[in-house]
Amino acid sequence: MKKKLLSTFSIIIMGTTLNLMTGCAVKSAMDQPTKKDVSVFERGTPRYELIGEIGEPVDIKKNEDGTTTETYSFIQGYSKGVKGARAFGHAILDVSTAGLWEIIGSPTEAIASGTKVVVRVKYDKSKLVDKVTAIKGQEEL
Repeated sequence: MKKKLLSTFSIIIMGTTLNLMTGCAVKSAMDQPTKKDVSVFERGTPRYELIGEIGEPVDIKKNEDGTTTETYSFIQGYSKGVKGARAFGHAILDVSTAGLWEIIGSPTEAIASGTKVVVRVKYDKSKLVDKVTAIKGQEEL
């Protein structure tokens, strides 16, 4: 009985140590990037609304006809519900494995950290979205 208790205690200590060494998958899941509303890329959306949702462009080009073409780069993240469900799943697995889940959970969260999206947007002279070209991550639009 004493040997079994010592063995269980050793496993708990090892799991806790690994958990502290690798990070916390629950926190990582909640800290993932937030899902952007990509409907701002629809034709007719004002530039200020697009920037408010996506962020500042990484490149701006003034066209000869008075229009502007801008390139945006962002990480398409996850909804609050998805982030919460992932965190809850990690928490359950952490508890049920005495922290050993962190060996798998933390690297998984590091890999599944959203999708990089790069989009080129042409605005008309009124600064409304005219044309959108996905360069990378088109499946997210």
